[in-house]
Amino acid sequence: MKVKKLVQMALLTAIALTIFLLEAQIPPLVPIPGIKLGLANIVTVFAVFAMGAKEGAAILFCRIFLGAVFAGNFGMIFYSAAGGLLSILVTVGLKKVLTLHQLWVAGALGAVAHSVGQMLMAIVLTRTPALAVYLPIMIAVSILTGIFTGLCAQFLLNRGDNLWKTIFS
Repeated sequence: MKVKKLVQMALLTAIALTIFLLEAQIPPLVPIPGIKLGLANIVTVFAVFAMGAKEGAAILFCRIFLGAVFAGNFGMIFYSAAGGLLSILVTVGLKKVLTLHQLWVAGALGAVAHSVGQMLMAIVLTRTPALAVYLPIMIAVSILTGIFTGLCAQFLLNRGDNLWKTIFS
């Protein structure tokens, strides 16, 4: 791997981690456990579409690991990793069919996949299938937050076209 690409990935990882840690300081917007905006996913969607699938996945999983370490909640890594894996698979799959003006779709469907992955992990770890009744609420919120993060990534990628060509060339 070229040093320049490694530095670019490290920079995006640092940005995603900073956003993640800042968002963790914001009080919950709704009194439902596990519901948050997921603003760090803006960087993930951006990275997949700007740099590629492998790079986006690497940035995501570095952010998940470092986020668990720095937030002091390493037990949550299982939930984040399960959600992140499904989310990155969906996002990478959608990259093959979406244009740069449809990143909001990748954001929304990636967020839904993330919620499904987290719920599956919660059911496996707690051995409580009844948790699945909470999934429709998580999916509804995921669609809204995913559209927002996808639109942000879309805006960054489309508005900064010349800048990104300079940085990522």
